[in-house]
Amino acid sequence: MNIYIAGLNYSMNDADLANLFAAYGEVTSAKVIVDNYSKRSKGFGFVEMSDVKAGQTAIEELNGKEVEGKTLLVNVARERTERPSGDRGGFNRDRRGGGGFNRDRDSRPPRKY
Repeated sequence: MNIYIAGLNYSMNDADLANLFAAYGEVTSAKVIVDNYSKRSKGFGFVEMSDVKAGQTAIEELNGKEVEGKTLLVNVARERTERPSGDRGGFNRDRRGGGGFNRDRDSRPPRKY
């Protein structure tokens, strides 16, 4: 069972997260998500437990509980959906319009969309 945990203290690491859930059953893996550039925690993570019943118990017991000064949000992790290649969640590059410093000086006719 894969479990999503939000509201983690930024000082928490993978071992701390595994120890928190170990009281409820066997923890297969525990991962605190970190920023690629600063290498600091983003405040959320994932725990994988081998037993579904133990996972449900952990969710019920830990959801809303205060740990290291922060209130946890714990629930079943959703399946990760694939995004289209190159999609960063921003604007559509094909429709952004043109424009640069010398766009009006260009001898070519403007694009028609």
